[in-house]
Amino acid sequence: MKLKWKIVIGVIVFAAIGGGTFAGIRYSKRGIVPVQTGRVMRQDLAAIVTASGEIKPRNYVNIGANSIGRITEILVKEGDRVRKGQLLAKLESIQPQADVSAQNAALSAAQADSAGSEAAVKAADDNLLTLQASVERAQADLERTKVDFERAGELIKSKLIAQQEYDQKKTLFDAQRAAVREAETRLAGARASREQAAAQLGGAQKRIAQNQAMLTRLNDVLEKHYSIAPLDGVVTNLPMRVGETAVTGIQNTPGSLIMTIADMSLITAEVKVDETDIVNVTLDQKADITIDAIPNRVFKGHVIEIGNTAILRSTGLAASQSTISSQEAKDFKVVIALDNPPDEIRPGLSCTSKVTTATRRNVLTAPIQALTVRQKGDLESNGDSKGAPPPSADKAKALKEEIQGVFVIDGEKAVFRKVETGITGAIDIEILSGLNEGDQIVTGSFKVIRTLRNQAKIKVDNTQARRDRDPHVRSLEDLHHGGPGDQRGFRRRHRDQARRVCGHHGTVGFGEIHSDESDRLPGYAVARPVLHQRPAGQRYDRRRAGEDSQQGDRIRIPDI
Repeated sequence: MKLKWKIVIGVIVFAAIGGGTFAGIRYSKRGIVPVQTGRVMRQDLAAIVTASGEIKPRNYVNIGANSIGRITEILVKEGDRVRKGQLLAKLESIQPQADVSAQNAALSAAQADSAGSEAAVKAADDNLLTLQASVERAQADLERTKVDFERAGELIKSKLIAQQEYDQKKTLFDAQRAAVREAETRLAGARASREQAAAQLGGAQKRIAQNQAMLTRLNDVLEKHYSIAPLDGVVTNLPMRVGETAVTGIQNTPGSLIMTIADMSLITAEVKVDETDIVNVTLDQKADITIDAIPNRVFKGHVIEIGNTAILRSTGLAASQSTISSQEAKDFKVVIALDNPPDEIRPGLSCTSKVTTATRRNVLTAPIQALTVRQKGDLESNGDSKGAPPPSADKAKALKEEIQGVFVIDGEKAVFRKVETGITGAIDIEILSGLNEGDQIVTGSFKVIRTLRNQAKIKVDNTQARRDRDPHVRSLEDLHHGGPGDQRGFRRRHRDQARRVCGHHGTVGFGEIHSDESDRLPGYAVARPVLHQRPAGQRYDRRRAGEDSQQGDRIRIPDI
C-alpha cells in the first residue's frame, strides 16, 4: 500500500509540476501577437493605372439609310478596303429616277422656250432698226416737202405760180407729216413688242433656273438612295443584306445601319478609368495594352485623349445626362493610340491597358499592406489615464488627429512610426521619410495591422505570409517525385486528388498532385519556389532545395 500511495502521490506531483510549467509558459506568452513581417528596400517603382475597354479605330463612320427603300445591290463585302467617294450600296430608286427624268424633260422645254424668246428679242431688235430708218427717211422727206411748200407760198404771193401748183405742194407737205407720224407710231409699237419679247425671255430664263433647282433637289433625293464612302477605310461591319428594307431614323428611333467603315490607319484602345485614378492620367503617357484575343503579346501606346465627362458605370451614360442624382461609381473615357498595331487586330476586341503615370528609380519602398492609420491619442495613451481629468476640447480634437504610418519591429515590440509616402505601385509604395533601408516592418495579417497597438509585444511568424501572398506556392517540404515518366511530379504531406481549376487556364492538374487545402484556390497549381527537375534515381537533397527553388518560376501542371 505504501508503494501504491507513493506512486499516486508522485503522479499527482508530476502533473502539478507539468501543469504549473505549462500555465507559466502560457502566462508568459500572454499578450504576444503573432505577426508577419517584411523589409524596407530600395527598388525601381512605377505607378500604374489599369483600365479595361475595347479596341476602336480613331475614325469610323456608320453608314445609315438616308431614305426608305429596299436594298437592291451591295457592292462591297465585309473586310473590303474602299476609297472615298466609292459607291457602296443601292436602294430601290424607281420613283426618284422617274422624277429626275421628268424634270430633265421640263428643263429641256424651258430651255427651248428661252431659245425662242431670245430669237424673238433679236428679231424685234432688227425690226426696230428698220423702223428707225423708216422714221428718219420720212422725216427727211418731210423736211424737203416743207421747203417746197414754203417756196410755193412765196411764189404765189408774187403771182408767179398757179393756185393749183400751190395746193399740190401743200398736199404733199401734209401727207409727208402724216407719213412721219405713222413711221414714229410703228417704231413705238416695235419697241413695245421688243420689250414684250425681252420679258418673255426673262420669264423663260427664270423657268430654266426653277427647273434646274428642282432637278438638283430630285438628284439629291436620288443620291440618297445610294450609299457613298465618306472616307478611305475598311468595311468592318455589314449587318444588312440585299432585299432587306432600310429605314431612316425618326426622333429617338435610330435608322437602319447598312455598314460601318473604319479608318484603320490609327488604332486606339478606348478604356474607362476609375474616377480615383483619372487625376493621375495625362496626355502622352506611355501605356502597355494587352488584347484578350492575342495572348502573350504586349503592345505599346500613348494617351491621346482624356474625357472630361464622368460616365455612370451602371448605365454607360454621361453623368450630366442623368436626371437622377446618384453617388454610384463613375468612370472617365481615356483613348490610347497603339504605336504598332498588329495586322490581325479587329475593332471591338476586349483589351486591358496599363498606363504608367509615374516612375521612380532606386527609391525606398514598403509593402502597401503595411501602411495603416492611428489616432494621435491612441499612440500617446499609456494605460494609466483612468483617474486623469478629461482633456479640453482643443486637446481632444488634437488627440483625434489621424497619423499614417507603419509598425516597425524593435526587439520584441512593434513601434508605430509616422511615414510620408509618394507614388503607389502594384504591391509597394514609395517611402519619402520615416523609414530606413532594411527596417523590418509588420505586413500582416490584415486583422493584426488593424488592431495592433503601439509598443505591443509581438512574435514574428512568416510561415503563413508566403501562403497568403501566393496560396498555390509549394513549400520546400515538398518531395520531388521525379520518376522517369514523371519529371514534374510533386508529393505533399496531405493527399488531395481534387482537380486544380484556374480561372484563366481551366484545369491545370489532376491525380498525382498531392497538396494541402491552400492549393484548391484558383490560379497556378505550382509557383515559386519550385524544385528543379532532377535525374531519375537521384536522392532529394534538402540542403540544395533553397538554391534550386530560387531558380524556378511558375510551372503549370499539364492538362489531363
